[in-house]
Amino acid sequence: MTDAQSVETADDAAGSYNGLPGAFPYAVRASDSWLFRGYVAIALFLTVAIALIFVFGLIGVLAGSAGARGGTFTFSRTFFLFVGVLVVAPLLAPVLLVARRHRRSVSTVAYDRGLALSALVFVASLYLGLVISVPPALQEPTNSAAVTALYDLPQIAGLVPPLLAVGLMYVVHRVLR
Repeated sequence: MTDAQSVETADDAAGSYNGLPGAFPYAVRASDSWLFRGYVAIALFLTVAIALIFVFGLIGVLAGSAGARGGTFTFSRTFFLFVGVLVVAPLLAPVLLVARRHRRSVSTVAYDRGLALSALVFVASLYLGLVISVPPALQEPTNSAAVTALYDLPQIAGLVPPLLAVGLMYVVHRVLR
């Protein structure tokens, strides 16, 4: 191996992030957008929190269906994990996209900031979707007309805000790249 090849390999090793855990510090170091850097911290916190909630929820689902045979119970366990991935993936996507863009080409502050804003809209949409999908037995009485209007929507409508936010994130990625 020549000296030029060894320098190139050392530069590649210093510039790569080696998967998902390394993408977080790499994206923070590579981005010049303070908004994006703040989003990385929020995404890390929310990803860990949501993962813990889903792990404990999965333990509850497994404990509740321990004596049951396959079929519906097996499907519900798998679906539970699938929903967890659908919630966490859009939180991680902006970090991975920015890290990849900085590694492969020159990224702009506008791209980083745009993805951070669209990801924060996704976080807000998760809360909105949760409020909409609260079962009637668990709804708190409120004086807020907005919350009452959200409670009056059908529970399945809770999927709409996160899906629209993911669509927005995709559009921002495509337009600003």
